[in-house]
Amino acid sequence: MKESVTESTEPDNINKLIQQVALLEGIAKKNMTKEAIARHGNLKIAHPETAIQAVAMIAQAAQLGQISKPICDEEFKALLIEIQKGKPNLNFKNKILK
Repeated sequence: MKESVTESTEPDNINKLIQQVALLEGIAKKNMTKEAIARHGNLKIAHPETAIQAVAMIAQAAQLGQISKPICDEEFKALLIEIQKGKPNLNFKNKILK
């Protein structure tokens, strides 16, 4: 009986995660230029985890009112470099998000 409960809640959890990612992407994309959105689309195919992490950071900054203009492709690339280093630089927010 436990297996059936697990099996029925697992798809629900996956659906919730998919909805949360879609929500984050929607918030982030409203604060990105077309070029940055295109780069995100390519990144999402090649490195989905990194893409999710990047949009989560952008969405959080947007919700905190730290983005004054859409993030361009160069700024998005800078964010990706910081993510690849393993520790996103907090100064990044000061450079492009204010």
